[in-house]
Amino acid sequence: MKIALTGTPGVGKSKVADLLEKMGYKVLRLEKITDNFVIGYDKRRQSKIVDEELMDEYIKRIREKGLLIIEGHLSHLLSVDGVILLRCHPNELKKRLRKKRWNEKKIKENLEAEALDIILERALERHEKIWEIDTTGKSVEEVVSEIEKILKEMPPPYYGKIDYSNWLMR
Repeated sequence: MKIALTGTPGVGKSKVADLLEKMGYKVLRLEKITDNFVIGYDKRRQSKIVDEELMDEYIKRIREKGLLIIEGHLSHLLSVDGVILLRCHPNELKKRLRKKRWNEKKIKENLEAEALDIILERALERHEKIWEIDTTGKSVEEVVSEIEKILKEMPPPYYGKIDYSNWLMR
């Protein structure tokens, strides 16, 4: 089974994946393979352009016994069995991205994407099994505990309850 661990940059995917790996889960980090699928560079957005279809073909060919967590902010675009979408309130997300020394333009773009549910919308185009977790004010251990519950119980999907749209009105 392949599960995407996705979310806007800064929501905590990498730290959560680190802990999941330490706990024995198999994790494929897209950042380690993305360069194999780069087809250009967007100077305005300061980001690589990835051939999503080619990356998806690669993921489809992986025959993993058991569970494979595919971590990365593009993982919800791939052929997976479910999507765990990490979310974070834009006020906290801004602090996290500034700590990473991101420029203000890129921070603003990502905050707006988080407030507008962009990743959720894209995930819903491909998947039915989606679980959202709000990481705002939570420790990595708390988030991993919620993820483990999802992975063990496979509850009905739950999404659409996190709403940061009012942040845009400020």
